Amino acid sequence: MSPALGTNAGTRTSTSTGTGTSTSTSTTRAPALPVPVRSPEPRPGVPPRSRSRSTAGFRRAVRRLPSLLLKGVTKSAAVVALLLLWEAAPRLGLVDRTFLPPFSEVAGAWWELAADGQLADHTGASLARSFSGFGLAVAVSVPLGLLIGWYRPVADLLGPLLEVFRNTAALALLPVFVLLLGIGETSKISIVVYACIWPVLLNTISAVRNVDPTLLRLARSMDLSAPRLFQKVILPSSVPVIFTGIRLAGAASILVLVAAEMIGAKAGLGYLINSSQFNFAIPQMYAGILTISAIGVAFNQVLVTVERRLSSWRVPAAG
Repeated sequence: MSPALGTNAGTRTSTSTGTGTSTSTSTTRAPALPVPVRSPEPRPGVPPRSRSRSTAGFRRAVRRLPSLLLKGVTKSAAVVALLLLWEAAPRLGLVDRTFLPPFSEVAGAWWELAADGQLADHTGASLARSFSGFGLAVAVSVPLGLLIGWYRPVADLLGPLLEVFRNTAALALLPVFVLLLGIGETSKISIVVYACIWPVLLNTISAVRNVDPTLLRLARSMDLSAPRLFQKVILPSSVPVIFTGIRLAGAASILVLVAAEMIGAKAGLGYLINSSQFNFAIPQMYAGILTISAIGVAFNQVLVTVERRLSSWRVPAAG
């Protein structure tokens, strides 16, 4: 194509001379080219997908923040009200502050015990005994409960013996443990094991026996072997009920240990509470009680978190 043609590509001219001369000229424009839009330059070291995901996560967190704050206020309202009542009742003369000092005095005593190391020593001694007995009880009772719940002959053999011991309170047998095992660590850990084993064992037996029969029939129709049946059906279905027993055992391990430490112990939260009562150090006594309560709440939350991880397959209930 010549330069002239290229210049007049969009022009058309028509000319006629003589009588009735007419000239017409029309011009057509070429279509406009699209203007490129420049995308924002990515920040160095941050992939675009990561930025979009982080932005979306931040927006979800911001949207959930009011509901989370409301939920936290709702859960803590009762506790805050109790502490305010505890602080006000002795100061207003509603109770004798000699036997129930204000919460601020108890908090000060707790801080003094924590500062000089006494609280850490007593708490460490109690946790070592409690966790040792609790761990032994879970390690023994879960396999035994699965065995008793699944095999009927074993249940028939051990059932009467279990009924006798599970209806005997652990604290009622505390003198027996002291007489047989002495006043050392062995008797304290043993009484914790005895108190913790029954909630876990009975809940495990109940969990295995109450597995959905439809699931068992479906699994057997697929020709699953006995080990695979346990792994794929029995254990997942039993986890929620078993952890209910484990949480009950966690609470029992702390409560029974405190009573055991009041007899023949030289360290532990139970010993701290008992010695504070004898020495009429009432704020220190309440500080030990609050420490036990805090440990129980924290231990229960840990068990709830583990239960959620192990039973993540469950579909949450509507509403």
